[in-house]
Amino acid sequence: MQDTRCAYCDADISNLKRAHIEHFRQRDRYPQGTFDWTNLFGSCNREDACGKFKDDCGPYDHNLLIKPDVDDPDDFLIFVKDGTIIPRADLNDRARRRALETLRIFNLDAQNGALRAMRQEAIRPHLDTAHAIMEMFEEFPQIDIQEFIEGEIQKIAHLPFSTSIRHTLSVRS
Repeated sequence: MQDTRCAYCDADISNLKRAHIEHFRQRDRYPQGTFDWTNLFGSCNREDACGKFKDDCGPYDHNLLIKPDVDDPDDFLIFVKDGTIIPRADLNDRARRRALETLRIFNLDAQNGALRAMRQEAIRPHLDTAHAIMEMFEEFPQIDIQEFIEGEIQKIAHLPFSTSIRHTLSVRS
């Protein structure tokens, strides 16, 4: 499901020193989930984000979080080319609360945070392609552009922060 990326931030965790098994629901508050596969995810080992950050947040309602194996982050979040993440504008109140709570609990969009800079750096090499796609909208039929975008998205699917890159190439941000 995750390949070699953090379940929360999409960073590379192929280096096992930068990875750990993360309990979606905190073990000290939900001990029966310690060995429950639906509660375990590969996560980066960052102190300032993702699972480790979540564990220091205190009590939270796990039902308000976007769960990586159940929910599609695309239904809740937009990854912007400057590295930020924002809730989708068309969300109902509950979905918006879930998006904001997920960003907060996992510290995914900290102002001037390292993750934001890492996403922005991952996006940078693909900005020329995104600009070319925008120009194509003026010259080519929509179907040709969509096929091109899908091809580019397949090329980056294995990369860290591929969601951020994909959103940039899809001209969502």
